Amino acid sequence: MRKLLAFSFLFFFFWDKTLAQIAPAPPIKVDNITSILEKGGQFTTFIKLLKATQVADQLNNQLSTPDPNDGLTVFAPSDSAFSGLKPGTLNSLSDKEKLQLVQFHILPTLMSTSQFQTASNPLRTQAGDVKGGKFPLNVTADGNQVNVTTGVVNATVENSVFSDRRIAVYQVDKVLLPLEIFGTAPEPAPAPVVPENGGLVSSPKAAVKGTDVAGAVSLKFHALAMGFSSFAVFWAVFGGF
Repeated sequence: MRKLLAFSFLFFFFWDKTLAQIAPAPPIKVDNITSILEKGGQFTTFIKLLKATQVADQLNNQLSTPDPNDGLTVFAPSDSAFSGLKPGTLNSLSDKEKLQLVQFHILPTLMSTSQFQTASNPLRTQAGDVKGGKFPLNVTADGNQVNVTTGVVNATVENSVFSDRRIAVYQVDKVLLPLEIFGTAPEPAPAPVVPENGGLVSSPKAAVKGTDVAGAVSLKFHALAMGFSSFAVFWAVFGGF
C-alpha cells in the first residue's frame, strides 16, 4: 500500500512538471506605437499624423502578430523638428501626401544601430519603391553618429527611443521630406534671344576682329587721301614753273 501511494505521488509530480514545461508561454506584452511615442514625451505632432493617416492602426496590427517577419523601424521627428518646417507646410499637403510623408519615416525591416553601418542604400520605406528615385532614403553611420538623407534634407538620429525584437524607434532632429513631394522641379531653359539683325549673331571675337579690320582699312584710306592732297598742293605751287 505504501509503495502504491509513493508511486502515485511520483506519477502526479512528474506529470504536473511535464505539463508545465510544454504549456505555451504567455504572450509577450508589446507596447503599441502610440504609447511608445507618448512615453518619449516630445512627439505630439508625429502621433497626430500617425492617427490621422491611420498608420498607427496598421503598425499596431503588425506589432500584435505573434511572430512578426521582419519587424519595423520608425524614424520619429520630434516636435521641435516639425517646428522647423516652413509655416503651412503640413496644411498644404493632400491626404495622400500626408500618408506618404508618414510612411516615408517607416522601414519594413527591423534595424539596430549597428546595422546602419552596413546598410545597403537607398533603403526601402513604406512610402514606395526606391527604384524610381521618388522616395530615396540613405543612412550613413560615422562612429556613434547616424545621418539620414532624403535628397531634400539631411537629418541626424539623436537617440534611440525604444527597441525590442519587433520594432525600433529612433528620434530624428528633422522631418524626413521625400523628394517626390518636396523636391524642386528643374527650371526650364531660357528661351533663345532673337537678335534684331535678321537672326545673325556674331561672336564677340568675330565682332572685335571685324572692328579691327574696318579700322585698319579706314586708316589706309586716310593715309592715301593725305598723300593725294599733298601732291595737289605741290603741283599748284610748283606746277607753273
